[in-house]
Formats: sequence, structure tokens, C-alpha cells
Amino acid sequence: MLHYSIRDRLVALQGTGIILSAMLLALAPAALAQDEPAAPEFRTSYGDMTFPEQFPDGTAISLTQWSHFVPRYDEWFREYAQQWGEAHNVEVTVNMINIADLTSTLSASIAAEEGATVFEMVAPPTAFIDGLQSLADVNQAAAAAFGERSGTCERSSYLPATDTWYGFCHGWVPDPGDYRRSLWADAGFPEGPETYQDLLEGGAKIFEDTGLPVALGMSPEIDSEFYARALIWSHGGSIQDEDGNVTFDSPEVLEAVRFQKELFDSAMTPEVFSWNAASNNQTFIGGRASYIQNSISFYRSAQESAPEIAADTGFRPGLKGPGGEVKMPSHVWFIDVIPDYVTDPDELAAAKKFMLDLENNYASASYYAKFYNFPAFPSRSEQLFAEDGWLSDDPWGAEPPDKLGLLRTAEEWTAWLGYPGYANPAISEVYESHLLSSMMADVARGEKTPEQAIADTNAEIEEIFAKWRERGMIGSGSD
Repeated sequence: MLHYSIRDRLVALQGTGIILSAMLLALAPAALAQDEPAAPEFRTSYGDMTFPEQFPDGTAISLTQWSHFVPRYDEWFREYAQQWGEAHNVEVTVNMINIADLTSTLSASIAAEEGATVFEMVAPPTAFIDGLQSLADVNQAAAAAFGERSGTCERSSYLPATDTWYGFCHGWVPDPGDYRRSLWADAGFPEGPETYQDLLEGGAKIFEDTGLPVALGMSPEIDSEFYARALIWSHGGSIQDEDGNVTFDSPEVLEAVRFQKELFDSAMTPEVFSWNAASNNQTFIGGRASYIQNSISFYRSAQESAPEIAADTGFRPGLKGPGGEVKMPSHVWFIDVIPDYVTDPDELAAAKKFMLDLENNYASASYYAKFYNFPAFPSRSEQLFAEDGWLSDDPWGAEPPDKLGLLRTAEEWTAWLGYPGYANPAISEVYESHLLSSMMADVARGEKTPEQAIADTNAEIEEIFAKWRERGMIGSGSD
């Protein structure tokens, strides 16, 4: 596979105004294969924002972000950041940390008023909005340059109550349903489960016949929280409405919680109460589960470590609730934020240009993430969504080649924290407190009735919302 090396360094030099001779160009590798993205393009203007080709000597930015679930992306990103820095006379430092440490690291940096220039968060960091720079200029410039923005990214980086763009969301990750094709075919569902009722009936039959459970977490971790939301949304329930009013204590949420209790009793095992974010991946790849809800990172791992499981994996665009609605959360969001302590004009400008250039080159980000990353602006990765593009003919070896084709429509069935409203500090606190997964576990273990668990959780949610509403952080912005 061609890596960005001689060719791309030459392109970077071109961007600085150095004219390359025909002799030097002859040293570049052959043209990229049709499946691979073009070499990076660094622009000097986006919308109303203009930048120098070369920043003043001594300009430096530092980036703190999570260690990607697809290691190939981190390899590409480090090389890309180095090339970008060399092309712009900027020293770029990349620090990759565990996903679980992002929030605490940002919090500590804001409190100490020192740390990285840019933090890449994986969920809306709205609780820190008072310590973050406004990125309205970056968001407006991106919209002017790139066109339509994905709704899940817009609602995960803008707070209407204060009219604040607190972050720049450069990408997001679909979260499909994942099933073992052979098991579900034997159970009478050759295309896998389509509805939650199918999941219950088919999952129970597979469990009875093989002992292999439905593997959906109910512990304080990311996948459990997202599964609880998908179940509730697809049953017609929600935590809040579009204007930020709490709507949790409802017949729809009650139906979803009762369903989860029945599913646990019929097709699940108690190990799900102590899972971490990697557990469902490992269980599925190990051949010990019939169904999970997760991004395709587990599948990319299985292609290398368990090809027989990868071949037997099928994907669903989530499951339909009783009313036929399908709503799955994005698995993560890539949200760049700049803390208030970053005040040097050259550092700020370089950081903002880095954000915009990364979005401009998102075809490469998508490609080297093996299509885990989706662009915030679809125009930046047209090869991903084209009818005959990457998702329809996977260059990373999916069999059949169109196995991931359903992800072309992912935005149609993807929601966000705060759906159907915006992410806000209250929604973020509910998420970080793991209230929904804990509620599901209490009911599944028989420690609370569904009615009691919902009432208790609703009271906690109302208290959280009241606190943030008093600070003016909740609402549609027209209140």
C-alpha cells in the first residue's frame, strides 16, 4: 500500500511556493491507485478565513486526542500532522491517550490553564463550554467552503441556548447492528433481525440451541449507554424534546425498559453487567455472541485475527421499534475544541487552519480509518458515498465487497446525544453519569421494577436539567 512519503513531501513543498523541477517529480512514486485518496491539499483560504502559507518562526501547536480504535488511522494521522507542520513552518506535537482519559485531561488542563492547543473529544464537551474558545469562525468558514454539514455533527458542536459553537466536529462514526449470519439463518432469520421483536425471538432461539447470547451491555461504559439510547429512541422515547424539556418518564420508555428485561431473561448472560468498552468486541470476535451493537472497528480487527468470524458477520442499520422507527446513535464524534488559555494569535490561527485542512482532506481520514470515520461534510469524501465507491467495493478486503454498503445511508438512521434536541450540558452529564445503563441493569437484575427504575432515573435527570437550566444552558435559543 502506498504511504504518504516522497510524493506527498513534494506536494507539501509545492504548497510553500517551491517550484519542483521535472527531475524531482520523476522521483515521485507512480500515480495513486484508483482506490486510494489523492495527496493532501492545504488551502490558504476557507470562506472568509485566510491564512499564510508559512507561519512565523516559533509557531507551535499541540494536539491531544484518543488512540484510535483502528491503529492504521493513528499511523496516517501522525504522518499527516508532520507533513502539515513541515509545509507550514509549524511545530506540531501529537499526544494520543486512552479514550477514557479525554474528559479528565481536558478538565485538568482548563483548571490549570495550560495544556494542549487542541483537544479532540469523542462526545460533546458542553459541560466545559465556559472554558472553551468560540469556534464560530471555523464552523462558518467550513460551511462556506464545504457545503452541507451532517446533522449529528452540527448538533454535537453548537449550543443554541447561548448561540455558541464550542467545537468543530470534523467527523462521526456510524453504529450499526452486527450479527452472526449463520446463527441467525439457522434461527429462521437469514438477513438477521430487522426489529427488536426479531432480536428477542431469534436471540432466544439461538441461546437455547447454542448457548450463545445476545451481547448488549448494561454497565457504565460507552457501548452500554448507546445501546440504551437506541432502544429507547426506536421505541419512541427520549430524554428531552427539541426545546430541552425532560420527557423521560413516558409510556415509550417504559415499553423499552420492559423489553430489555425480557431480552435479558431470554437471551443474555450476567457478564454484561461488568463489561468495558472492548468487551462486546472481544466477545463477538471470540465467537461467543450472536448479536452486538457496535461500530465497524471490531470487524476490521476480526478480518485480521478471526477471518472466519469476519466472513460470518452481517450488518443491520439498527432495529425497528414497535412503531417502525430506527434510530441508532453515532458511536463517537470527533469534536475539536480549543481551551480559553490558548491566546497566542499565531498558535490560534495555526490550530484553526489545521482543523480546516484536515476536513478538506477527509477522504484520507476516512480511508486510513478503514471507513470508521465519516466526514462532517459529505463533500469531503465523495469516494466514500458514491454508488460504486469505497463502501460498495471495499478496498480493505470485505467479503463480499459490498458488505458495508448499508453504511451509505447511515445518516438517515443516526441520532446524537440529545436527540431530538441538541447536545447540552445536562445531556452530557446524564451520559457521563451512566444513568441509562445503570437503570437497565437494575431492572434486568430484578433490583427495581421498570416503573420504579424510570421514576428514580427521571428524578436524577430532572435535577441535572434544573441545575443547567438555571445557568442558561438549556433551551432552543428562542426561549
